[in-house]
Amino acid sequence: MLLAIDIGNSKIKGAVFKHNTMTDLFVLEYPDWQKKLEKIIDSYPDLTHLIVASVGKLSENDFLWIDKKIKIAFVSSKMKFPYTNHYKTPHTLGIDRMVLASGAVLKFPETNRLVIDAGTAITYDFIDRDNNYLGGAISPGIGLRYKALNDHTAKLPLLEKSETDFFIGQTTAESIHSGVVNGVIHEIEGFVARHKAGCENFIIILTGGDTDFLAKRLKSTIFANQNFLLESLNDLHQFQNND
Repeated sequence: MLLAIDIGNSKIKGAVFKHNTMTDLFVLEYPDWQKKLEKIIDSYPDLTHLIVASVGKLSENDFLWIDKKIKIAFVSSKMKFPYTNHYKTPHTLGIDRMVLASGAVLKFPETNRLVIDAGTAITYDFIDRDNNYLGGAISPGIGLRYKALNDHTAKLPLLEKSETDFFIGQTTAESIHSGVVNGVIHEIEGFVARHKAGCENFIIILTGGDTDFLAKRLKSTIFANQNFLLESLNDLHQFQNND
């Protein structure tokens, strides 16, 4: 059995896989993550491997205490990935983006893929049908946009995302909601249209914390999976061990 862990900017997400099937899913908060993780590991005596992807504040050293229980793989740029990386600064490419690109290649072979990860930031990553990772884009996520408007203006309130079925806001709050939510939707649709132009056999993969919120608003046909990064960690583990 495999334990996959995604260490993000605000939370730690994990999943247990048995025979490539996700059997458990959990979220840990930072203050007491070690105790809770130890309980999870102890509750699965058949666990043999742990794979970790971190873009947060935890490093490989924070997991040394598990080394005596199960075999650990900490995803790094030194690993072999199922694509050719054409990023000009590969050492700066986020581990999460590398894992998502791997999952896209392994799950959708011989296809042009655009992976959109809508979380704290929104990342766009394009991998062509020949498994060339070509790069992408990074922009502020929905929560960051609301926070930026409040932090950098004198009077605009701090709002949280909400259902927005209007385009023209008739109050300040409605105007903020329209600007943030509709702005993100139009941004994503714009990136999708640009990538699809001239591309045949194309798939869009939407993941991240805002997946469900955005999926029902997008006009494009997408593969939406909030847990795609965890599943991609499992796929990457299989790729590494079968190589």
